[in-house]
Amino acid sequence: MHELSIALGIVRIAENETKKANAKKVEKIELEIGTLAGIEFDSLDFVWSSAVKDTVLENAIKKINVIYGEAKCFDCDTSFKLDNIYDACPNCKSYLKGIIKGKELLVKFLEVS
Repeated sequence: MHELSIALGIVRIAENETKKANAKKVEKIELEIGTLAGIEFDSLDFVWSSAVKDTVLENAIKKINVIYGEAKCFDCDTSFKLDNIYDACPNCKSYLKGIIKGKELLVKFLEVS
């Protein structure tokens, strides 16, 4: 379960940014997480309260924007939704593709006070 280390990394980012802003706590945090980022959303939710306890994020509202996978086939130029990183192009069945989005893991927004 690497989601705990990811949550702790998010806490570290929030603490650094809160310190830079001379603030004491985070009111709201917005994350962007891609479906191809290798993160189990349920596991992240499960560990979140433990990871943020006694930190600037303890009472923050957490919002996750889910970024769905999208790729473009190198063989036929078809753009398509990607549920799994190993999916083939639905048009020509090629596995040669460039991933356009879905691997994101970003702290998009922090509201501090």
